[in-house]
Amino acid sequence: MQRGSILLWGTLGAVALGLLAAGPGHAAGFSIFEQGTKAMGMAGAFTAQADDGSALFHNAGGLAFVTKREMQVGATYIRGIKADLKGANPFPGEGYTAEEKDLSEVPPHAYYVQPINDVWKFGFGVETPFGLTTEWENPDTFAGRFISTKAALRAIDLNPTIGWQITPTFGLGFGAIARFSDVDLNRDVGANNPFTQSRVNVAKLNLKAGFDQGYGWNVGLLHKYNNSFSWGLAYRSKVKVDFEGDARLTQILTGNPVFDALVRGGQPFDRNLPVKATIEFPDEASLGLAFALSPNLLLETDFNWTGWSSFDEPPIDFTNNDLPDTKIIARWKDVYNYRAGLKWTTSPSTEWRFGYVFDESPQPEEAVNPQLPDADRNGLTIGWGHKGAINTDIALMYLDFKERSRHKSYPDDRANDFFGTYKTRALLLGVTVGF
Repeated sequence: MQRGSILLWGTLGAVALGLLAAGPGHAAGFSIFEQGTKAMGMAGAFTAQADDGSALFHNAGGLAFVTKREMQVGATYIRGIKADLKGANPFPGEGYTAEEKDLSEVPPHAYYVQPINDVWKFGFGVETPFGLTTEWENPDTFAGRFISTKAALRAIDLNPTIGWQITPTFGLGFGAIARFSDVDLNRDVGANNPFTQSRVNVAKLNLKAGFDQGYGWNVGLLHKYNNSFSWGLAYRSKVKVDFEGDARLTQILTGNPVFDALVRGGQPFDRNLPVKATIEFPDEASLGLAFALSPNLLLETDFNWTGWSSFDEPPIDFTNNDLPDTKIIARWKDVYNYRAGLKWTTSPSTEWRFGYVFDESPQPEEAVNPQLPDADRNGLTIGWGHKGAINTDIALMYLDFKERSRHKSYPDDRANDFFGTYKTRALLLGVTVGF
């Protein structure tokens, strides 16, 4: 059974790579930009306005212009309405189809801001800038089950920030970021059955890590040049999280007692296998330009850059030498996205908002797989806001991913060959209330 053992160990090593690739297919890479509903109504084109609590995320320079204490709480309901795969040759083959389970996630956000004096302001934000889940229907028969049946990542930021109003029209903001993140991965492990000359499921593997933490910072400036034009710059740093977790392997009986006994012999079933890994979450920069077209109409355009090249070849370390140390081959690239938003003020207390975003995927074709089938996407938004005793903001986004096909692999990553075309659509509903 030595050859069978080697096959099982090799597959388990590939499974561990999922620790670093766990993430959703419903935002750029695995980021979530919707951290405030007012901004969401304008497709995130908010860097040159940043005039509510979500300035702590979008542009800390906006905090400098706070004049009273405010608190906001909200969430974004993310619902997948289409996520499927059409297979291609050689594997899983033309004619094969599969679907993801309907995505249903609700990442929250919360902000507290207050002036310290006329010049200095304080804010504290709770944000969820990365995360979500991919999970496939019929996991026991899904052709990609040896790559992933479920991958989930959560990240929560605590973001204390100071705003400095240097002049009546120019503000700076500086913040610290404490990020807490965890990962959960499920997939099957296969081995070649010498009695049937076929590849069969011999184990399920669950890998969990977190909540582990990393630290970073953010900075922003906002310049209200005059009543017709403002501009802003914002930057959020990389955050490296060193994960410690465990992989647990549970045997699946094949019905052949001789083969099952051979598989079980010498394998680390039913015990924790300690593992360490690192994710370096990317840095982000934004430039926003806002133009007052009339007293009631404001147009903003934003240009955002994300440094996804930090997600290149992250290492995997099995601390008890259960497996040789290895790495994931991702080789993502830095990308841009482009946003435009229109704000229409219909009364002193009511606004309508509209937006469009084109968001580039950082994922090369060779890295597209069932764990994270990412793609360029177009998004359309509409939002509504009302100011009163309780301020209310509501926004809806339709996100349409381009079809994304994989027909090639990295020469040094042929073990994860899995070809086909993915198509995804999603709806996002944001609600924020302020006091």
